[in-house]
Amino acid sequence: MAVTIRLRRTGTTRRPAYRVVVADSRSPRDGRFIEIIGHYSPLTQPPTVKIDRAKVEAWIKKGAQPSNTVKKLLANAKAD
Repeated sequence: MAVTIRLRRTGTTRRPAYRVVVADSRSPRDGRFIEIIGHYSPLTQPPTVKIDRAKVEAWIKKGAQPSNTVKKLLANAKAD
């Protein structure tokens, strides 16, 4: 099973909010997931990013691959 760390869209039309989740790569974007490890809200000023680093590192050690967007969020969160 290929596991990815990616965003899951929540919120309403034109008011997106995202959860950072660990999911099977074959499941749909808003479908089944294994664990919620953070939140991302692009509409706040500045955008809110809250990710549990310990859980991310544990999943990466287990072989999970972060999506390109999650990689950018992690890199920006480290810079702050």
